[in-house]
Formats: sequence, C-alpha cells, structure tokens
Amino acid sequence: MAFALDWWSAVTRATRHSKGKNMALFMDVHHLDGSVSMADVAQAHAADLEKQADHDVHYLRYWVDEPAGKIFCLVDAPDAEAANTVHREAHGLVADEIHPVTEGV
Repeated sequence: MAFALDWWSAVTRATRHSKGKNMALFMDVHHLDGSVSMADVAQAHAADLEKQADHDVHYLRYWVDEPAGKIFCLVDAPDAEAANTVHREAHGLVADEIHPVTEGV
C-alpha cells in the first residue's frame, strides 16, 4: 500500500505544471437523478480523457456511488472552468459542484 501512495503522490506532483501553467487539483461532484452504473461513468471518463488535452486538463481518478447517483472526479486543471469545459464537450454532464482540494499524505 505504501508503494501505491508514493507512486500516486509522484504522479500528482508531476502534473502540477503543464505547458508553463500553474495547475490546481479540483474534486468535482455530480448529483444525478436516480442511480448510475460504473460502466456508464467509465464511458464518460474515457470521453473526458479524449478531450482533456484540448484544455490542458488531466482527469486523474473518479469514484461512483451507484445507488445514490453521485460521481466524484479528481482533476488537475488550470481552473475549475477548464475542468467543466472538458465534461461539457466530452459528454455534456457538467459538475454540480467543483471544490479546490489539496492532496494529503
């Protein structure tokens, strides 16, 4: 487990600057009406990955509460709007909330 945490910290530190821009971590939250499947979220995430470079954004991970219809995305981006623009262009499912976050150890 320690290796996984060390690797993850190295990955997120490595993405803190991109093309000379300062990047920030954001956790976005989607509240859907009804449940959502992990398979559907995986498809949306794949679409995000295809669009993210256009906006200098890096979607890193996501979590899903299937029965509650909640999705949480961790993203490295120059700002919250760039992160939401990727969602909008990739699949139209923009976040209901976007919070700047700091990585802990």
